Amino acid sequence: MSDSQPAVSRWSWHILARRDAIAGLMFIAVAVFGLWASRNYAVGTAFRMGTGYVPRLLCWLLLGLGALVMVQGLRSADAGSPFAEARYWRAIVLVPVSLLAFALTMDRFGVVVAALLLIGIGSLAGRDVKLSETALTAAVLVVLVVTIFIWGLGLPIPVWPES
Repeated sequence: MSDSQPAVSRWSWHILARRDAIAGLMFIAVAVFGLWASRNYAVGTAFRMGTGYVPRLLCWLLLGLGALVMVQGLRSADAGSPFAEARYWRAIVLVPVSLLAFALTMDRFGVVVAALLLIGIGSLAGRDVKLSETALTAAVLVVLVVTIFIWGLGLPIPVWPES
């Protein structure tokens, strides 16, 4: 494109396919969702914190970080667009899907099945996935989750599917 064309026509959606721009947008999306989800929590003050104080503070920090990362990605001179190829979008789609599967199955099927789904679906995002490494990772995660959250902290999380 020549320099005589307006800046708007030179701007392209490929700019958003840069790593930093996508990461910044994802941070911003998570932060906005967190702020929306915690909108009814009592915030309180710094000396008398309510249930929403820390989550909302972290969401605001994540929002600011996301904006900085996105601006850095938009301003970078890197003309390459690594996410333009379809194989890179697999990770962008499958990692959130694995988190969603975990969140939607934990109450009904228990933390063991939910953690196995999390690791199984999340591992599909990688290109060089080895079944043995995935199984070992899932086993370690399940042991850690049960040990820390159920036995250690005593959280009322179902371990197995309820009958």
